[in-house]
Amino acid sequence: MIAHKSCSIIERIVDYRIVSRLLDEYLVTIRQIAAHGIQSNKTRTTMAEILSLREAVERFVHDGDTVALEGFTHLIPTAASHELIRQNKKDLTLVRMTPDLVYDLLIGAGCAKRLIFSWGGNPGVGSLHRLRDAVEKHWPHKLEISEHSHAAMANAYVAGASNLPFAVLRGYQGSDLVKVNPDIKFIECPYTGESLATVPSVRPDVTVIHAQKADRKGNVLIQGILGVQKEAALAARRCIVTVEEIVDDLQAPMNACVLPTWALTAVCVVPGGAHPSYAHGYYERDNRFYQAWDPIARDRETFTAWIDEYIRGTEDFAQYQAKVNGEAK
Repeated sequence: MIAHKSCSIIERIVDYRIVSRLLDEYLVTIRQIAAHGIQSNKTRTTMAEILSLREAVERFVHDGDTVALEGFTHLIPTAASHELIRQNKKDLTLVRMTPDLVYDLLIGAGCAKRLIFSWGGNPGVGSLHRLRDAVEKHWPHKLEISEHSHAAMANAYVAGASNLPFAVLRGYQGSDLVKVNPDIKFIECPYTGESLATVPSVRPDVTVIHAQKADRKGNVLIQGILGVQKEAALAARRCIVTVEEIVDDLQAPMNACVLPTWALTAVCVVPGGAHPSYAHGYYERDNRFYQAWDPIARDRETFTAWIDEYIRGTEDFAQYQAKVNGEAK
């Protein structure tokens, strides 16, 4: 009886490994067809390419794209926002749960035509002055906005990652956002008859996130607060990830969030690429930078001079960091 049970366990382990491998292969196929489309899949490799950030943005972000730069509290992809400005990307629809300095930069630099978001501000400091100027006074040009709650944005990303046309949630009951956002609609639940809110799914052309590390195959480990990075990556047609470092082995702990290489398009090594936000396990939040940003962003000429010198006037994020750090000493 004991021998029989041991054999059964071994058979189950073997069966599990076979099923697991087949499931992985199936998910690769479904992910590529659903998220990238059959036509685009013809030219897409099954593994993420390890590229410079400059090349990744040049190849995979196009004028008029819907672009999501996600990272909640930490791992905010600042370096990527700088590169979008350096390459003068235009007419972007920007998506983000909490637009902060990265979108203040992009909006003020004239890269954005529309913003889909939930809450916008300089955390712990005040307003995003370039965002306000664009909405209120159309500088540098008019900005369309679609404002949601955090819950709606999170659900919209999940719907996008699930290849669904819209998200359903219990929200917006009594909210004035319904009055100013025509994308928020209500349906009657076919099972309970209750009224439920819906919002369009978020399916970015490109999602950009920052993470701690990737291995040489392009698998990415995210540690700390996740936000909606995982959902945003899986919802996108293309996904660029900037990382602090590339390692031989991720050494991912149990229950870690690892984005598989086949779900990503490009991985770019950009140490410090989340500054002034923090990267859990690597560096702390630069609170002084957030405070210093307020007077820079308040004035149009001061802001323009700043990005001309520190972003357009530098070759890449490493040179930008060297310039900023050198002046801080």
